[in-house]
This record gives sequence, structure tokens and C-alpha cells, in this order.
Amino acid sequence: MSQSADQHRAEAPSSVRCAVVTVSDSRTLETDTGGLAVVERLRQGKHEVVDRQIVPDEPERIRELLAAYRDRDDVDAILITGGTGISRRDRTFDVVNEMLTTPLPGYGELFRMLSYEQVGAAAMLSRATGGLMDRKVLLTMPGSPAAVQLAMSKIILKELAHLVREARR
Repeated sequence: MSQSADQHRAEAPSSVRCAVVTVSDSRTLETDTGGLAVVERLRQGKHEVVDRQIVPDEPERIRELLAAYRDRDDVDAILITGGTGISRRDRTFDVVNEMLTTPLPGYGELFRMLSYEQVGAAAMLSRATGGLMDRKVLLTMPGSPAAVQLAMSKIILKELAHLVREARR
């Protein structure tokens, strides 16, 4: 007999240990409204923020940081904001997709569907993506506070613990 999603959620951890990353060439901790929104929403959801970083939109720097998080025992999930657009400097999507061992295409599809309800066809410009990097949950979202609020409230916080439970199996 298979378990339902509700049963899986009931078996999920009550708190997830998260790293929050902002990909930006111009933001600082003081001006990073997107990253701050992720941190605030995680804490409201009773999750732990074990690290917060701002990294330039340079593939090697992003790759190195993600590899370090992958190898840490105190990180269950990595949430990235920024660098998901289509400009030449937006490289988050490319690096993350290289590092995913189990893509979760439904995450980006769901984000764009919900985003479409707010911003219309401009939602297609987002390359939000996610999945598993070995046993770590890795999800990206655009850097705007509105996009972060949408992703966090409608998708991530609802399923984060469930995702971590599944990733650990």
C-alpha cells in the first residue's frame, strides 16, 4: 500500500536547515530585499537559516558555493534568489541545472503558472528551477520580493519539509 502525500508530510521533519543564497552583482546584505524575504519567511515557518550568502553572478563562484553546501551535514536545503532571468549575466539556471542530480521540473512549471496569474505572459522570462543535488533540496526563484513571496508562500513553505523527507530516503 502506498502512502499519501499527507502521510509523507506527517513524517517530514518539523524544521529544515536552510542555506539562503542571493545571486547578484550589486546587492549587499543591507540592500538584499529578496534574500531577506526568504529568511523571514523561513523563520516564520519555524525553519532554521544556517547560512546566508551573496555571491556574484559568476558560474564558478556559484558552483563552488553549491558544492560546499552539498558537502555540509548541517544543510538540508539551499534556496537561491536571483540570476534566473534571461539576460547574459543571469547564470543561476545554467549552473544549478548542471549540479542537479534529480531535476524537479514541476517546481519551475508551477512557479511560472502562479506567476502568470500575477504578471501575465512576462512569467515566461523566469527560469526558476529546482530539484535535488545529491540529498540536498535546491530551489531557485527570481530576486524580486514579489516573486520571492509567491514562491515561498505558494510552493516552498508548503512542501519544503516533505521534499527534505523524500530527499533523505
